[in-house]
Amino acid sequence: MKKLLAITLAAASCTYAFIAAKAPQANADASLTSGCKSACLMDAYSGEIIYEENAKAHMPIASVCKVMTLTLILDAADEGKLDIDGKVTVSDRAAGMGGSQVFLDGGLEYPVSQLIKSIVVCSANDSCVALSEAVSGSEESFVAAMNKKAEELGCADTLFANCTGLPGSTQYSCARDVAVMFANLINHEKYFEYSRIWLENFEHPDDRVTSMTNTNKLIRKYSFCDGGKTGFTNEAGFCLAATAIKDNLRLVSVVLGGNTSDDRFDSTVSLFNYGFANFMNKMVLDRNVNLNDKLSVSMGKKDSVSIRPERDCFVFCPRGENPDITFNVITSSAKAPLDKGDEVGKIEVYKNGVLCDSVALVCAEGVEKAGYADNWKKIADNWCL
Repeated sequence: MKKLLAITLAAASCTYAFIAAKAPQANADASLTSGCKSACLMDAYSGEIIYEENAKAHMPIASVCKVMTLTLILDAADEGKLDIDGKVTVSDRAAGMGGSQVFLDGGLEYPVSQLIKSIVVCSANDSCVALSEAVSGSEESFVAAMNKKAEELGCADTLFANCTGLPGSTQYSCARDVAVMFANLINHEKYFEYSRIWLENFEHPDDRVTSMTNTNKLIRKYSFCDGGKTGFTNEAGFCLAATAIKDNLRLVSVVLGGNTSDDRFDSTVSLFNYGFANFMNKMVLDRNVNLNDKLSVSMGKKDSVSIRPERDCFVFCPRGENPDITFNVITSSAKAPLDKGDEVGKIEVYKNGVLCDSVALVCAEGVEKAGYADNWKKIADNWCL
């Protein structure tokens, strides 16, 4: 069953889901960044580009490459390949990583969740290598998976050579690719359990303690920012991928090649302010509101069931714009018994005639299977009619 419907737009909160990067939708008249070589601002929900400067230029990204490292680690946890509540034994190689670290001891067991936290909060290189070995057996195999994932996401201007961002090997990316990769990472709700931490101690099995401070200063300085990944080497300059949310609009910002640390933070704030001032997400589907039409049910105590979207859906657009939004409702045949939340179809969302999202339709209530007495009652009721 298919229906094409027009709707009225409203605003509410939602869970954001990354779709795909698209062509630029708007650009400011003047540069929004200062002291940075490359930048990209993107709507995290739709993947639409809001603003960019040299966004496809190949550049070193230093520790920002850990956006992909964290993605593969959290993917492995979701897939059951890595027990996030378990422990891993740290190799001597991992413990010997230089740069940012929490000074792991080789041969000791550490909780996986603590290692992930140390990567998110303080960019720990030793934790990156320890978990890359736990997930893939070796850092080399893990890096191959990083490049495969980048290809799957359409990041054609990215090449990884290690999982830490430490200099010495040829690797690069670009602001637009980093935005796509970071938008994909923040689909993991687990990430935000760590990204909002400002200061915390990392406890070692031998009772040592290493203090961790979040390298993303915007966690404290910009109230809408709830996640990010910094990076710095002499070659890459000061880099930052960050995300912020305000009034249902979640943005992803990337700045690369900053001259100073302040350049990357100030430029990111400028990008976020521009995005929030000029764009919005309008609600087109509310997971708490049933569709007007019910779905017919066979062999049930009831002949129909109310259905609703499985999740909220938003459409990204400039403030003041009212895009033409239509639905294509596709349902399958429904047979009792049905439980509340059972999937019975999908609803395609079109913005100005272009498909922009597809949301599952689920039962808003349960329907029990009809018994012998129920069937006789229906026959009697129909006879009386």
